[in-house]
Amino acid sequence: MKLSAKIIKPSEIVKLFARLRSKRKKIVFTNGCFDILHVGHVDYLSRAKDMGDILVVGLNSDSSVKKIKGAGRPINKESDRVKVLSALSFVDYIISFNETTPENLIKKVRPDILVKGGDWKIEDIVGGAFVRSRGGKVKSIPFVKGYSTTSIIEKSARRC
Repeated sequence: MKLSAKIIKPSEIVKLFARLRSKRKKIVFTNGCFDILHVGHVDYLSRAKDMGDILVVGLNSDSSVKKIKGAGRPINKESDRVKVLSALSFVDYIISFNETTPENLIKKVRPDILVKGGDWKIEDIVGGAFVRSRGGKVKSIPFVKGYSTTSIIEKSARRC
């Protein structure tokens, strides 16, 4: 699959995922900033893919990351983050979103499984109630200890 084929425009979402559901594909959705991709992200995304047939990554846009993380973020611009995520074989689709949460996107994708990292309690995962109301599952994947984008940024700043 060409890397650009993984990038889904908002106008394509409903039609694409309806087609995949009609083929009985189990759709897994996760989201994040993925500002500096590290081994913890790779492990997490790989494990998310193992839960279904199609892994969809909702990617916070640059403006969304700034709202959540502050003026100094993102470190890597959205187009670069998309390209890096697209290179991962287990990521099937990437959809950028501008809001601070992916709730509206989750309602359009209608995943069978919603996944977040271990820092989220199942009951606090945005979109979880919607996914469960449709018979889907909400899961949390434990972090790989010692890896976080924030700690990488802090470590890098101390070295300068």
